[in-house]
Amino acid sequence: MRLSWTAFTELLRCTLLGHLRNRLALVLAVAFIPVWIAVARLCTSDVVVRVWLDAVSAPVSARASQVGQVASALGAITMVAGFITFTETFQSRQMDRRLLLAGYPRLPMLLAKLAAVALTASLLAFYTTILLWISLPVRHTGPLALALAGAGLAYGGIGLLLGSLVRGELEGFFLIIMLSLEDTGLQNPVFNTLMDVTGVAALPLYGVNQLALSSALTPHVPWSHGLLSLTWSATTAALALLVLHTHRPSRSPWSLRSRFRPS
Repeated sequence: MRLSWTAFTELLRCTLLGHLRNRLALVLAVAFIPVWIAVARLCTSDVVVRVWLDAVSAPVSARASQVGQVASALGAITMVAGFITFTETFQSRQMDRRLLLAGYPRLPMLLAKLAAVALTASLLAFYTTILLWISLPVRHTGPLALALAGAGLAYGGIGLLLGSLVRGELEGFFLIIMLSLEDTGLQNPVFNTLMDVTGVAALPLYGVNQLALSSALTPHVPWSHGLLSLTWSATTAALALLVLHTHRPSRSPWSLRSRFRPS
């Protein structure tokens, strides 16, 4: 037990230090999120639009700029969380392989990566909530922060999964960008008002988008939709753990015997 806890804390420390050494990730976290929110505020009109929110089962009237800022905040968090987690996972694959061959226990290593995703998502959500609170008349700050954290967890899990699967960094970056843009674009209630878009409930941001918009713009807090984000987060994390478990080497005697068995 003590060995597992030591391995977990050491790998968590190394993973977080890897995030801090990633200057591009720090720039994205500090500068990209407020710039993206500001662009949505400046480039979207203040015309009052009437949008339908499934979370409250009723139409909601709000300024288009306010809806755009919440949607842009979600999109910025998904990209930053996905980039940060993917980059660290991709670049640490060789080191993780060496640690496993040296005898590091597998489960604490995988749990440390998930803990790093959760911490990263929480910090990004806290920072983004402050930015939205300054820019918007937010109704419910706590639920909004939980929705933003759920978006970071979902795409952090996707970044963890892609970092273990793809062969090149460019492929992973492209997949994260395209998935994030399509997800946030289709979840935008203004866009859904103009076009009948079906199937959005199956996308990762559906639950957190409904919770974020309802918490920021209405007096209602649809907690059940927030649980959908936890489901997505758990699913992506489980898939990432499965891939990491099956694609990383093991130091067990059986695996070593099979690896060096003469043909």
